Amino acid sequence: MTTDKALLQIEGRPLWQRQRDLLLAAGAAEVLISARHDQTWSAGLNIVTDPVPDCGPLGGIVAGLRAARTDLLLVVAVDLPHLPPTWLRELIDTAGENHGAIGRWPDGGFEPLAALFPRSLLDPFSADLAAHQLALQPLVAAAAQRGELRVITLDTARARELANWNEPSDMIRVP
Repeated sequence: MTTDKALLQIEGRPLWQRQRDLLLAAGAAEVLISARHDQTWSAGLNIVTDPVPDCGPLGGIVAGLRAARTDLLLVVAVDLPHLPPTWLRELIDTAGENHGAIGRWPDGGFEPLAALFPRSLLDPFSADLAAHQLALQPLVAAAAQRGELRVITLDTARARELANWNEPSDMIRVP
């Protein structure tokens, strides 16, 4: 994308506002926004910054797990403009006291950017971040294998809801 995704508009408001409101509607006790220091639109918001520069989504998740006041962190990427509140509710309902929840596609890949992570994943995620192993798929697969993430099987009906905006052409796709 050639611009800050957080500022892209949907239904007349920036994506970051849409996602914040989605989390609040799902009952989030607090909303943390992962942003870079140069993202001046975030002034005055509850911001966390990546502990390691340019580390992708893993850095934001680690920062969120470190800062969260709760034992579960509901992660919602800013570039999922059609994510429905029903998905967040399903994650919350599937999770347990010490277990998060995550979707898995029929091909075996996970959907870590609309997932619920338990605080117990802070140490393994931080270790991979420190080793600059930034790929989320192996981390969440291992967490699911250990039982720290309960898995929800995703079907093709969810594909539109979980489609992200990575390129300008994605913005014109019909949801």
